[in-house]
Amino acid sequence: VALFTEMYGFPLTIYFLSGWLAESYPGVDFLAHENGHLWHTLLGLSGDAHWDILHILSNVIIILGLFLLSASWSVLHHAQKSHSLATTGWYARCRHPQYVAFILIMFGFLLQWPTLPTLLMFPILIVVYARLATREEQQAESEFGDSYRHYKQTTPGWFPRMGISNVSSTN
Repeated sequence: VALFTEMYGFPLTIYFLSGWLAESYPGVDFLAHENGHLWHTLLGLSGDAHWDILHILSNVIIILGLFLLSASWSVLHHAQKSHSLATTGWYARCRHPQYVAFILIMFGFLLQWPTLPTLLMFPILIVVYARLATREEQQAESEFGDSYRHYKQTTPGWFPRMGISNVSSTN
């Protein structure tokens, strides 16, 4: 509900910045939807904001994040059902692909539609995910022991290893 209100209502950021924006950009109707695209307006880009490079790039980042989230979820779900480590698919490339996916999606939306609440919450959520990942790694290490320690030594935590992976499955 809050995202919907922020996205399709009157963006809080535009409200807070309306005095400065009206003075700096006379003649721009900040109540119009197309002017709610802050980067487009601030950078003085012309044309439809939905087709500028930042909007297209943000859509690509969001789609990549959704793909990574979906691909990672199926591997994690299978591993949880079989009570084993998730070490195949994207989990063979990094230990936290779902958190990387969440961060990509959040960054894509932040790039597409920056608001004061999202600018404030983005770094906080990254810290929360990092702490959650640390806690989950401690649980996995106590549950799976040497298997997890080996996986942790051979697999990057946050930045996926690209190319052909040589991490074997311990499922």
